[in-house]
Amino acid sequence: MNAADVVFGTCLLVGGSLLLLTLIVDDIFGGLLGAIHLGFDVAGVSPTPLLLGFISMFGVGGLFGLHSLGVGVGGATLSGVVAGALGSGVVFGAFKILRQAESSETFSLQDMVGSTGRVSVAIPANKFGTVMISFAGASHNMTATADDEIPAGKQVKVVAVAGTNLVVTPISVTTNEGARSDA
Repeated sequence: MNAADVVFGTCLLVGGSLLLLTLIVDDIFGGLLGAIHLGFDVAGVSPTPLLLGFISMFGVGGLFGLHSLGVGVGGATLSGVVAGALGSGVVFGAFKILRQAESSETFSLQDMVGSTGRVSVAIPANKFGTVMISFAGASHNMTATADDEIPAGKQVKVVAVAGTNLVVTPISVTTNEGARSDA
C-alpha cells in the first residue's frame, strides 16, 4: 500500500462517512459541521455536503484511477478531481430535492380550530385523550379534551385551544341508511 492509496482511501472513508451522517442526522450532526458553513448557500444548499461529496468521490475516483485504469498518481488525481466534481453535482441535486420537499410553512395550534379529526385514544369527560388530525399536509396526533366523554373512533371537530391541547366536540355523522330513493 503506497501513500496515494492511503490518501485516496482516507478521503473516501472520511468524506463518505461525514456525508452519510449529514444526510441521516442533519439536525444533530449539521450543527457540528456548522463551522465549515461559510455564511452562503449554493442555490439553497449548504456548501458542507457539496464539499463532503467532492472529498468522498475524489477518493473513489483516485482509487479507480490507480487500480482500475492503472495510471500513475497524477492521472489518478485527475480522475479523482473529475469524480469529485461529478459527486458534488449528484449531492447538490439530492440535497436540492430534499430541501424543496421540506415544509417551510409553520402553523400554530390556533390554526387547527375548525378542523376535523378522529379520536385515537378515548377522551373521558374533562380529561385528556388523543385525536388524529390531518392538517397542513401531515397527520398530527394531538392531545385533546372535551366536556363530554368521546369514545375512540368518533369523528370530532376542534372548537378551541387550551394551552397546548385541543378542545374538541363530537360530530354527528348522518347516514342515508333506511333512506328511500324514489328514482
